[in-house]
Amino acid sequence: MYRNKTFNRKKVMIVFVAVFFIMMFLIGRLVYLMIFCSEYYGNKAENLHERERDIKAARGKLLDANGTVLATNKSVCTISVIHNQIEEPEKVIEMLVRELGIPEETARKRVEKVSSIERVKTNVAKETGDAIRAYGLSGVKVDEDYKRYYPYGTLASKVLGFTGADNQGILGLEVKYDEYLQGTNGKILTLTDARGIEIENAGESRLEPVNGYDLCLSLDYNIQMYCEQAAKKVCTKKSADSVSVIVMNPQNGELMAMVNYPEFDLNNPFTLAGDTGEAVSAEEKQNLLNKMWRNQCISDTYEPGSTFKIITAAAALEEGVVKLDDAFFCPGYKIVEDRRIRCARTTGHGAETFETGIMNSCNPVFMELGERLGAENFVGYFKQFGLLSKTNIDLPGEAGTIMHKTENIGPVELATISFGQSFQITPIQLVTTVSSIINGGTRVTPHFGVSVQDADGNTAKTFSDETHENICTAETSETMRYLLEKVVSEGTGKNAKIEGFSIGGKTATSQTLPRSDHKYISSFLGFAPADNPQVLVLVVINNPQGIYYGGTIAAPVAKEIFENILPYLDK
Repeated sequence: MYRNKTFNRKKVMIVFVAVFFIMMFLIGRLVYLMIFCSEYYGNKAENLHERERDIKAARGKLLDANGTVLATNKSVCTISVIHNQIEEPEKVIEMLVRELGIPEETARKRVEKVSSIERVKTNVAKETGDAIRAYGLSGVKVDEDYKRYYPYGTLASKVLGFTGADNQGILGLEVKYDEYLQGTNGKILTLTDARGIEIENAGESRLEPVNGYDLCLSLDYNIQMYCEQAAKKVCTKKSADSVSVIVMNPQNGELMAMVNYPEFDLNNPFTLAGDTGEAVSAEEKQNLLNKMWRNQCISDTYEPGSTFKIITAAAALEEGVVKLDDAFFCPGYKIVEDRRIRCARTTGHGAETFETGIMNSCNPVFMELGERLGAENFVGYFKQFGLLSKTNIDLPGEAGTIMHKTENIGPVELATISFGQSFQITPIQLVTTVSSIINGGTRVTPHFGVSVQDADGNTAKTFSDETHENICTAETSETMRYLLEKVVSEGTGKNAKIEGFSIGGKTATSQTLPRSDHKYISSFLGFAPADNPQVLVLVVINNPQGIYYGGTIAAPVAKEIFENILPYLDK
């Protein structure tokens, strides 16, 4: 009997101790939740009775060099419904079908879906949004929103780029400077009861949006228009595949224009240019869109041809392997190993100096310069001039130079490289490298972005771009400016000559791969004034029909551009 009592007391004590510790744990937990976590759970409770809607921030504008608005915003509306607040669902469905033009099935699905808020349609015209608001139907919300709008449609489409449905940048400058342009959305907070219905007279709190910064560009609307008109004209006349034009200040890298004709409509970027209405697969359409959006000036590489002779000549002058009066002889070709490599003039130029050789764009002269430099030295100048690195232009999608490895450059490769074949660069790379050769020896970074400013015009940030000094000597730069002015005034570039203006430049005609297709690229690179370059223009015509020589069809286009922009810039 005594044992049973002792045993029972022990059991009672164990239970008591267990209950005591459980109670202490629960009390401690309660104190922790009520005191230390009160703010956290208070916020959670508050959030259960708050409904949050975004107030969209206005995206910053894109402004040209003169303040012309190239991209802005249109006021649109987002239409939403809140299931728990709808009192007359059939009237709401009927209204949505009538005003938004959506199928009844879609409207009914949105209205009957039980959720805190259901978006019905975005990018609705403001007039339609106002009309929906005027119905005064419970549970229907009309929120102000913005849609990107481009006043000039196709102007500089592959440079400016466009935004998606969420107003975030997708292409071009819109995506490159998205962090400055997009701003910060605001909020509308409304109180609801346990059923999710807004409490009358409870009011609403607002967190106002912060609009994005405006982006100030070096691109000039007028110069871009001049260039686009010239590109369209020659593309149509020569039935070319495309025409690219770059206009840049070689002293600081500011880009005044960049044309990739044909352009596309920025306000309808997902509509294929020349769409015939034929059904295509989703994958094929995306490929066609990517091709339409592609910026050839920065993303496509090509064999530059004779415009590259500027770089070969500068390397030879820097290395001291040639002087202006050095004598050469051109029989119309040069034998390199087992290959006969022709000059553009198959009958030959005969006896000539280095100066007349560059004026004649004579291939044998430049093959001789390549031989004097040697493969290792030549590749060294590629590095020195920055050709083996990207330009770091402020646009996405830049391609790099495609070049032989030094150990793979034999006599034939060296000869063809010297006059701009058997390797590939982008148009923007050519423009940037030539700029450094003619501006005194400073490699600049090509760019469109200059600064960002707030809505009141106050500058928030000015962009600085990297430069590299001593790419070549001032003497080499001066000599190259002299030689390239001779090319235009007396040589192959005479079709770009303008009375009263000093123009320097170089023509080029290169063949695309495979050679058997007999497709050509005609180009001209020019700058003015020749003694102190302030404007550099590159024209590239892809696959022109009929006569395809750069001096015949590309140089006149550059001349037309110069005739428009030099008086405009007062150069």
